[in-house]
Amino acid sequence: MTTRFISDLHLSEERPDITALFVEFLRTEARTSDALYILGDLVEYWIGDDHQTDFHRLIQTELKAFTATGIPCYFMHGNRDFLIGQQFAEHTGIVILSEPATIDLYGRRVVILHGDTLCTDDMAYQRFRKVIRNPMLLALARTLPLSWRRWLAHKLRDSSSGNQQLTAEQLQKYDAKNPAVEQLLASSGADLMIHGHTHQPDIHQHTVNGRACQRIVLGDWYEQGSILDIDGKHFELRSQALPKP
Repeated sequence: MTTRFISDLHLSEERPDITALFVEFLRTEARTSDALYILGDLVEYWIGDDHQTDFHRLIQTELKAFTATGIPCYFMHGNRDFLIGQQFAEHTGIVILSEPATIDLYGRRVVILHGDTLCTDDMAYQRFRKVIRNPMLLALARTLPLSWRRWLAHKLRDSSSGNQQLTAEQLQKYDAKNPAVEQLLASSGADLMIHGHTHQPDIHQHTVNGRACQRIVLGDWYEQGSILDIDGKHFELRSQALPKP
């Protein structure tokens, strides 16, 4: 059996091809998993569990059908969907994890997170994140009129680095930084880290207090699906083609 990890799908009504691939994934190979982990940015933006459209209901229905098989599905908030709440969890059967989380994966200690907290050179974003993810402010945000939350989500999306053409220097700025990575590996005691957010899929080697450690970065789903398969002995970071129009 295999445990699978995905992140940064950025599902939206404007990209039915990505949604179609995700639905197909949930209905087929995901059902051969021991567990599925979604490490943030499942959707392009989420303005609250009370905002329900046909698109939102489709995502929840498909996740519910998946978890009804008995396969656990774990979710972490990303920088686009941090307003996903308990109502969504109840409707879908997913389990929302706090980040970072340390899990036992076939006897190996693994730390998982969305990954935005590792991008420490982007100090403006880190300051913004600290404010916007304050539990009191999140509770307040959920009480705002839907029109206000929709406007705010569009502003955040338009200003996001994920919607800009970035230079190599800018990409470096927005990437995860080794000191933050190695500090978390040390404090968690894990020798494997899995995260998304940076949209730069790769496998990195680190040495932390004399321990050989690995960091797997998940890819986004803008141009293809990105899936990490891990079993007791091996792992594979692979891509899957989007359906043709």
